[in-house]
Amino acid sequence: MINRELMDLLERFAPKEYACSWDNVGLLVGRADQEIQRVIVALDATNAVVDRAVAEGADLIITHHPMIFSSMKRVNDDGFLGNKILKLVENRISVFAMHTNFDVIGMAALAGKYLDFPEDAQPLEVTAEENGRIEGIGRITELAKAVTLGEYTEFVKKALSLEHVLLFGDEDQMIRTVAVSPGSGRSMTELAVQKGADVIITGDIGHHEGLDALDMGLSVIEAGHYGTEYIFIDHVSDFLKKETLLEVIPVKTGNPYKVV
Repeated sequence: MINRELMDLLERFAPKEYACSWDNVGLLVGRADQEIQRVIVALDATNAVVDRAVAEGADLIITHHPMIFSSMKRVNDDGFLGNKILKLVENRISVFAMHTNFDVIGMAALAGKYLDFPEDAQPLEVTAEENGRIEGIGRITELAKAVTLGEYTEFVKKALSLEHVLLFGDEDQMIRTVAVSPGSGRSMTELAVQKGADVIITGDIGHHEGLDALDMGLSVIEAGHYGTEYIFIDHVSDFLKKETLLEVIPVKTGNPYKVV
């Protein structure tokens, strides 16, 4: 399969126009006319993932997060990113990113699926509207019945196969309206409050964001950036296995930190 053919397939699956204006999606490294047979799917193109791609003889790495995000003035071996790009080019490995475009069409809905949100759950942040259909980041829904925050936290841990989460809130509080925003949800807490959420499930909530959320009346289940987005790997891998004859290798590196 030619890279360009796979890119067309992926961009029909997660159209570029759904990506946020600040994002950097699509083919970030490599040639569109390269022939590909073996693909790595990962959340990030870390050194470990790149080394795995080299060892496996992969032709392409598909990631959720863009490896190149800010502008670069030179690509050389003076820095870690330049070194990484050089290794990819020298081994003829392309890199393709599906970030906020996938968030809009897939990640939030997938998280909702894992967390038993209904298919028609509304986006937390509307970013696109086409033919009367609303798309956007995150989802918000009302549970069939109220439960305690502690009970729902245990459900989230089990649903996302997480050993632990950080909880901002009172475990005995009764909750009914739940929001989810996979990845970094720092900017989503006020919106969740405006839409009446009792709790938001997300990642990258720090000390101050957690305190601010509580002051606004919003509890937070901080399930981690990786913990709320690793589902990308299996979903994209399954899609490729169904739609192509490529050899697909899902790579899950786990959380970048450990609780010790």
